Amino acid sequence: MTAAISVVSVHHAFGSFVALERVDLEIAAGEFIVLLGPSGCGKTTLLSILGGFLTPTRGRVLFGDRDMTQVAPKDRPTTTMFQDYALFPHMSLLDNVGFGLRMRGQGRAMRHAKALEMLAMVGLEGKASARPHELSGGQRQRVALARALAVDPKVLLLDEPLGALDLKLRRQMQEELKAIQRRIGTTFVHVTHDQEEAMAVADRIVVMNHGRIEDIGPPQDIYLRPASLFSANFMGEINMIPASAQGGGVQTPLGPVALPPLGDGAQTLCIRPENLGLSGEIALGEARLTDAAFFGTHHRCHFTPTAAPDLTLIAHLPQGGHPELGSLHQLYASSAVLLPQEETPV
Repeated sequence: MTAAISVVSVHHAFGSFVALERVDLEIAAGEFIVLLGPSGCGKTTLLSILGGFLTPTRGRVLFGDRDMTQVAPKDRPTTTMFQDYALFPHMSLLDNVGFGLRMRGQGRAMRHAKALEMLAMVGLEGKASARPHELSGGQRQRVALARALAVDPKVLLLDEPLGALDLKLRRQMQEELKAIQRRIGTTFVHVTHDQEEAMAVADRIVVMNHGRIEDIGPPQDIYLRPASLFSANFMGEINMIPASAQGGGVQTPLGPVALPPLGDGAQTLCIRPENLGLSGEIALGEARLTDAAFFGTHHRCHFTPTAAPDLTLIAHLPQGGHPELGSLHQLYASSAVLLPQEETPV
């Protein structure tokens, strides 16, 4: 069983501080949604409202067609998995995983059978009698996931569940978490500030800023076709070039760009470093290579355009090599997006 979620005009304030401002969000049953944004953007507040740990100041939360806004956490079809895992050190893995079922009054034989099934699902079969301190960080994370899923929640809420793991293990667990979600089909709502993690696991990413939703869509759309300058900048390194509409086209400090304008007013041309280089569809004019560093998968190069010497553009050039420092080259973009200018890009 799984559930769709509707967040309807949710507003929440802590005293004079507005944590969420008129948030509307539809989550499909069985979808893996990631709430992404910097500290203080409202993502954890929204997760807490979904779990029933906070009641919104205004607005409603529905699971399917049932209004859950005033329903206590224990009466919701949700389970929350936290970053610290909160495993009981004196209990075996079997009893840790079966703890929620025990609290619901399920008999010993049935809960042990379910716990064993869950441990096998997360790759820990044969470790039912072990204690949490005998496990690695990744294994403890799997136990916490097994415990959360043992009670068959319609919605699993995950609050920075991979934040305590090192980079290599975090990437491994991202793959495992997504594979498990696909297999069981439960709706997952996952909070993180890690852009790479969001892109690795999400069906859709919800980018949040100052209590509002800035952007929402599949990872590829959020990265390559962001809806705002905040979303573009938060999702990774990006070149931002001032632009304006002139004579039915787009003018930049580098010269005219072959893109249709958004309309009147100041605009920003956004290009990811991997889409900037020595060949491509959009000509950007002449530039000088002023710096380069090898990053393993690519060379990270700084270019100074001849037409705009105060501007520095960053390009990721192929692993095989890069031009000599000081040399002049024609720069091109293979993909770019125009966005309305914001007063204070973050």
